[in-house]
Amino acid sequence: MKILDRYLAWAVIGGTLLTLGVLLPLLGVVILADELDAIGVERYGLAEALLFMLLSLPRYAYQIFPIATLIGALIGLGSLASRSELVAMRAAGISVWRIVRAGLLGGLLLAMIAVLLGEVVAPLAEQRGVELRRQALSGNVAQRTPDGFWAIDDGSYVNIREIRSGTSLRDIFIYRVDPAQGTLIATHAAGARYRDGQWMLEEIARSRVSAAGVEVERIARAGWDSMLDPGLLKVVVADPHALPVWGLYKYIRFMSINKQDSGVYEVAFWGKVVHPVLTLSMILIATPLLLGSSRSTGMGRRILVGVLIGILYYLVSRTFAYLALLFGMNPFLAAIAPPLLFISGALLLLRRVG
Repeated sequence: MKILDRYLAWAVIGGTLLTLGVLLPLLGVVILADELDAIGVERYGLAEALLFMLLSLPRYAYQIFPIATLIGALIGLGSLASRSELVAMRAAGISVWRIVRAGLLGGLLLAMIAVLLGEVVAPLAEQRGVELRRQALSGNVAQRTPDGFWAIDDGSYVNIREIRSGTSLRDIFIYRVDPAQGTLIATHAAGARYRDGQWMLEEIARSRVSAAGVEVERIARAGWDSMLDPGLLKVVVADPHALPVWGLYKYIRFMSINKQDSGVYEVAFWGKVVHPVLTLSMILIATPLLLGSSRSTGMGRRILVGVLIGILYYLVSRTFAYLALLFGMNPFLAAIAPPLLFISGALLLLRRVG
């Protein structure tokens, strides 16, 4: 029986790896197409875009892993069904649940690969890719440090402690030296927003340091003529889906201590926690579809069914994520509800098939 279990498990694993081998090059083309507009800016050329694409692929592989597992199980086990091997196993007394268990053994290995990819490989590759892209696009006038984002902006030195998005900043320091008057102008703004093609600073404290002393001026709001592009700032924002679980946990604690909304990061955190369960649930879904269909069903039809189920799952999971963000639904429930719904449906189908 162990030989049979390994045979079924490797059918699932082989189908999944084949699916990833087809989908990842297609995703690479899409990523590269998105970078075409940036090619030619500063030192960002085709070689840098290709490297950024390659370093981005591990994260996308992690995100599509459950769908690839579903399609892979349909392909791998479907090939056995086409050759009547699953029928022969049933005729020999192998139960449906034994076939499911063997498929889940392959799914466990795939889930471990997905966790390694999403928690170790993808964050490091993504961080490196974003850093290379930022350096190429900024022309070495910007740098990310533990003290925030630093940039040289038309003679001024800018330090941004928190980038919420490309168009929303918090805790900004601007330092400028005026050689003609021999003064240092230090400006601190609680926040800044990009609207109508211009930055607007909020809650400003401006200090002028000279030989005569220090003059402090407070302004509620003022325009900021800056060369910093929101597109450049977006590449240094911490994308919640690109962070590992422990990184998300620390970021959520940091935002909670500072009384900031961490809803997006909490949804991403619990989504990563339940990711292995999602990968296994896709095998549960694939098995009754194969056992309940005719062995003459073509491979193209099986792949189409897998893609449609994948799209349905994406829509359901996005709906629950929006419910968590907009209506305050518990992030854990929003993350675990879609896999549980699909597992329940798969178990009902397995009972009918069995």
